This record gives sequence, C-alpha cells and structure tokens, in this order.
Amino acid sequence: MTARSRPPLRVGVFGLLGAGNLGNDGSLEAVLGYLRTAHPRAVVDALCGGPETVTARYRIPATRLHWYRGEYRTANRAGAVLGKGLGKLVDAVRTAAWVRRHDVVIVPGMGVLEATLPLRPWGFPYALFLLCASGRLLGTRVALVGVGAAPIRDRATRALVRRSARLAAYRSYRDELSREAMRGMGVDVSRDEVHPDLAFALPTPPAPDSPGGQVCVGVMDFHGGNDDRARAGEIHRRYLDGTTRFVRALAEDGRPVRLLTGDGADAAVVAAIIEAVGSPLVTASPAASLAELMAETAAADAVVATRYHNLVCALKTGTPTLALSYAAKSDALMARMGLDAYCHPAREVDAERLIEQFRELEKHAAELRQILAERNLAAARHLDHQFAALTAAVLPEEPS
Repeated sequence: MTARSRPPLRVGVFGLLGAGNLGNDGSLEAVLGYLRTAHPRAVVDALCGGPETVTARYRIPATRLHWYRGEYRTANRAGAVLGKGLGKLVDAVRTAAWVRRHDVVIVPGMGVLEATLPLRPWGFPYALFLLCASGRLLGTRVALVGVGAAPIRDRATRALVRRSARLAAYRSYRDELSREAMRGMGVDVSRDEVHPDLAFALPTPPAPDSPGGQVCVGVMDFHGGNDDRARAGEIHRRYLDGTTRFVRALAEDGRPVRLLTGDGADAAVVAAIIEAVGSPLVTASPAASLAELMAETAAADAVVATRYHNLVCALKTGTPTLALSYAAKSDALMARMGLDAYCHPAREVDAERLIEQFRELEKHAAELRQILAERNLAAARHLDHQFAALTAAVLPEEPS
C-alpha cells in the first residue's frame, strides 16, 4: 500500500465539550485547528457532553458521553439511582466500542486530572478511566494534551485519575503544578512536557483603536472546591458579596462594567450582581465562545476575572488583568504571564483590598501590556512545539 493510498487517520476527541463551558470548547477549537492544518485528511468525531452543540458549531459528528441523560443531576429517587447505576455498565460498553473505531483519541486541555471544583468519582473521573482503559486494551492511543491536574484528597477520585493518567499513551500539561501533582500521585512524568494552555493557540482579535474606559469583570458560580462542600454556601455568599461591592464601586466611579461568564451556571451570579448594583453602567456580555470572550477583553481597559479561561482570554489579548484566584492553576498562569502580583483570593474577596489592587494594576497598565506582548509570543512558540511533539508521538504525518 502506497503512502497516498493509506486510509485517513481516525481521530476522536473526548470530554465535557459542548456542555456550556467555554474554556473546554476553546481547547477543542485549538486542537481542531491543529488537526485541520497538520492532518487535513484526518477523520474527526467526538464523544462529548453536548454532541448537538459540537456538531453544529464545529461540523464534526458527535456522540453523547453518557448513556444516562441525568448523569450530572442528583439522584433523589430510586429510578434515578437505578438509571445511574445501569448507565455505568452501559457506558463501559459504549466507550469501548467508540474507542475501537479510532487510531487516536485526544483529550483536549481541560482540568481532567483535578478536582478543584466539586466532583464525584463516578462522574467524569470514571468516564476518563473507561476511555484510557479501553485505549490500552484495544490498541488505540489516548493522548491527554495540555491538561490540568491538581492534588486530590478523595481516595476513589485520586485512584481513578492516577490510573487514567498511567494508561494514556501521551500526556502533556498546561502548567508545572499539574505535572508535579501527577508526580505526587505516583505517575512517572519524566517524559511529560509542560506547555501553555491550548487556548493560547487561538487567533487573537484586534484591539480597538482607542480605549473606552470599560472594565470586564469575569464572574463565576463559585462555591469552593471538592474539599469545601461543608461550607460551600458561606464561600459563595462571601464571593458574591465582595464581587458585587467591587462592581458597585466601579460603577459609582463612572466606569462601564461588562460582566463575563465562562459557563451557563454563571448566569445567576450575573443576574444577582446587576440587580444588586442597579446601574445602567453594568451590563452582561452575551459571549457564547472563547473567541467572543477574547473580543470583549481586547476592548477593555482592564479585566478582573475568576474563571481560569476568562483569565486566559484577557492575558492572551494583552489586557492588564487581575485574578480572583480560586485554585493554584490561576496563580500559576498569572505567574507565567508576569502578573503574579495581581492575584486576589476568590474564597476571601475583600472589596477594599481588591479596589486597591485594581488601581495599582491600572497605574502600571502600559508596562503590563508590554510584558504580556512578550509572554504571548513565547506562548505561541511553546504551542508550536506542543503540536509538533503530539504529531511525533501519536499522529504521524500524512501525505497531502
């Protein structure tokens, strides 16, 4: 068989894609861009959380991740408990059958090896384990590309995550903390590389000719992490109160404020802030993709944001950014981009201190824009290397 007559590579993408999280979808978009450039003959489809959205937006076939449609709803009735239990068995067969049809499966970015937000072991960690175990058993290479990881206390979740990582044929991480977290879980990471988040490979929208004084504030339906369930309500109230007071102070200062989200769950926080502040200067962004979020941050004088990929969008567009940090990954990202002095804890939002940090951020805006321009060039070079390494490891180049 000649090189040109070889059948095209069959590539699957896997994860909570199309399910409302813009960061996850941005990672998918970056990987699809790479595949279409480096492997134009590859046949791509998805096993994902929102197949209808993925097919409509990215024009690839997609299959629902879980057989049981109520997988991520709390099971309060016997029928729901039975459905979830049966779904675990059905998903094992469905996942293996899907994996078998592919040469390679890519898990594009996302925090698939962490539990910094509330997470149950039999949810996505179990789904990831089924994927990686099926790949190993059936000879399909599974690549965890630019993923996030963090130390996990829950024993069952940690065991599933550790085993999944060991079974994968390729691993790379979006920060050094992620690689060290997996090392701490007993995974051999000696050949694993660290690269910037995949979203840094997306196109950057042009900045406006003249700034309009607008501040983007990225909010989140934040209740703490997996280890904070007992005080989730208190954490949420404190976060919402502090963020609302900060937004009110900006509006009283005459600054237009644009509220950004990164997941459908964040809409309630936006509504609560707009109602509490009651100012026409405070508006909600309708952004439905990472590209649209980047356009918002590019047009802003400054950004204050919580969700990780809100930070990515702001930093990539070179906009001075202050992080309301809810996990070590946010601090690591800000340090990598040279803005580690501008972090504020999301669990303990102090509006007065946040205002002080924001004023300091704006005072040094010109200097910070220059730093971000340099760091973004470096990120682009790193991601070129990431995609070249991925091709060499699991996706041999095809004839054109």
